[in-house]
Amino acid sequence: MADRKAELERKKLKLEQMRKEREEKNRQRKVKEGGEEKKVAPTSSGQSQDLRAQTDELLSSLGIPPASGNDSQAVVQPVKETVGPNEGAPATSAVTTQQASRRKAKLTVTKVGETNIPPRENVTYSKETQTIVVDTTEKEGHRFGARGPWDYYGASSRLSSPRHSNSSPHHGSPRFTHHDMEWEDEFEFYDEVLTYDDPRGHSDEDTDSIDVHPAPTHHKMPHVENVHPTLTQEDIQKQEEKPSAPATKDSPVTMVKKVIELSEEEKKQIMMTEEFQTFFNKTTRVVERALDEEIDIFVDYAGGESEDMESDLRAGERLKLQRNFFDERWSKHRTVTSLDWSKQHPELLVASYNANEDSPNDPDGVTLIWNSKFKKTTPEYVFHCQSPVMSSCFAEFHPNLVVGGTYSGQIVLWDNRVNKRTPIQRTPLSAAAHTHPVYCINVVGTQNAHNLISVSTDGKMCSWSLDMLSQPQDSMELQHKQSKAVAVTCFSFLSGDVNNFVVGSEDCTVYTACRHGGKTGISEAFEGHMGPITGIDCHNVPGQIDFSPYFLTSSFDWTLKLWSIKDQKFLHSFEDNSDYVYDVQWSPIHPALFASVDGDGRLDLWNLNNETEVPTASVVAEGGVALNHCRWHGSGSSIAVGDDVGRIHIYDVAENTANPKMDEWSRFVRTLQELKQQAVEREEESSLGSVSMTSPLR
Repeated sequence: MADRKAELERKKLKLEQMRKEREEKNRQRKVKEGGEEKKVAPTSSGQSQDLRAQTDELLSSLGIPPASGNDSQAVVQPVKETVGPNEGAPATSAVTTQQASRRKAKLTVTKVGETNIPPRENVTYSKETQTIVVDTTEKEGHRFGARGPWDYYGASSRLSSPRHSNSSPHHGSPRFTHHDMEWEDEFEFYDEVLTYDDPRGHSDEDTDSIDVHPAPTHHKMPHVENVHPTLTQEDIQKQEEKPSAPATKDSPVTMVKKVIELSEEEKKQIMMTEEFQTFFNKTTRVVERALDEEIDIFVDYAGGESEDMESDLRAGERLKLQRNFFDERWSKHRTVTSLDWSKQHPELLVASYNANEDSPNDPDGVTLIWNSKFKKTTPEYVFHCQSPVMSSCFAEFHPNLVVGGTYSGQIVLWDNRVNKRTPIQRTPLSAAAHTHPVYCINVVGTQNAHNLISVSTDGKMCSWSLDMLSQPQDSMELQHKQSKAVAVTCFSFLSGDVNNFVVGSEDCTVYTACRHGGKTGISEAFEGHMGPITGIDCHNVPGQIDFSPYFLTSSFDWTLKLWSIKDQKFLHSFEDNSDYVYDVQWSPIHPALFASVDGDGRLDLWNLNNETEVPTASVVAEGGVALNHCRWHGSGSSIAVGDDVGRIHIYDVAENTANPKMDEWSRFVRTLQELKQQAVEREEESSLGSVSMTSPLR
């Protein structure tokens, strides 16, 4: 520290010594220059006196009397000026007032820092008149010569006042050019004043002695230029949001918003925020809808011959493929395990998928929500869990909730309002709940009293509240005549009933059961299939006649069967398929129409009022796939089917096939009577055949 102080002292002494040496040199130079001027001054005076004498002699010879002494003082005498080393120091020789007045200033660009806030409204009144006259010539810079629009030194009133000799007018500032009044204002964002260089080489320090010849005074009305109000912080922010435009004379300076460059780490932090995830998920769905929409701008509403022919061909197609749902990331190498349409949003379809064996790092269970209203090719929502999802459905009275039954026996619940793909609730893996795969789930009840019903292959039926999945509200063992538990593969509630239902099992038998009452559990068994039951559906078409006791089943035995809970024997067997029949479902609007799918990739529509032996319409899916699930849309005009490679096919059903006629219900009653009569005859034939085989030979 001491060394540092000593070094500073030495530097101070050295600087003081250098300053004294410089002052001594300047003093010696001034003394030397003063001596030279004294020598030069007498010489100049003598020369001027000789010249005056010669001039008087010449004038006398010509008869002209010499000039008087007062007149001689007006003669301009040449004076040699000596400029000192400092530009601002005065010359030692006398300079006349006429020479000083003819001296021109050297004007340069100087920095000014003035702040003056102009008023919002700038209205000025004069004593002569209240009408403001705008002098366009001055705006263009022609009033005070041809110096241009930046010349504000032409008015004598400005230059004659010492207050304005060093002022800094600005282009666009309000000015009054009247001989009795003037006022100026400057904006703080102008930093420069344009001045002119003196051709004689005078410096800026000579501006104190400037004497510019005044221009003739113009006696006219004051001239007012437009003044823009002061920009507040809010105005500046609004201008930053607007696109920048080139600034003009009558418009304020537009500020351009600077783009902030973010680092990769900052970008990742923003992308991980919940607000960004919510915004991104919502906007991507909207953009995907817009990108995939196809609009035909050449539609001819007047119609033509070709369109008439095409409409006739379409009328003959009872099943037409509308579109496919498939996602390369989530659907590939997975099997569609269930389908369900939303009742609150009819365009939404939920589909569950099992595990993808080719991608072990992906989640085993996936549930996708597809939108049939828009032509986007990606799912609306993606949900997944750790176990393959074997069944799924929309919570009927909670449009934002999706329920799934897994292979591990857990019931999972997703919410599309939450920015996460994993379940928000799940049931525990305990003996109180399911321990086997859950192939059947459904929400039954009303808006104020409803439950989630799940049935598993462990033979247990559980009733859950969607608000709490930690434990079931009620559970029941499905056993027939105190035998082992029934391995349920599918179930369906009777139309308008939350107590009675039917189930299909792996033991090729159909059972009726009820949840409450004196006969809880399984009550009756319906035998007739030769393979496990894959699908079951109760008739639920509203109408003037109640067909709720009738239900359909599909099986691995390549057949479909029509049953009634009032008769333990099937009414009819549909045997047109040549592979496993995986699913069956009644039409929601037509009493005699139902659909089925099989392992050959065939979708069949059966209209029992027209034909009971062969389907009314059939279509085979492309690619040699097996169709394993089908679900009618609530309108009854289309049907969704899923295959074993993760693809969903949406078929449109022709109007003449899908929409029922007025007499369809009465015709279906006659059809059922005929089928019952045929069933009775079949039983009689089978009984006679069994008797003949058991009778002894004679």
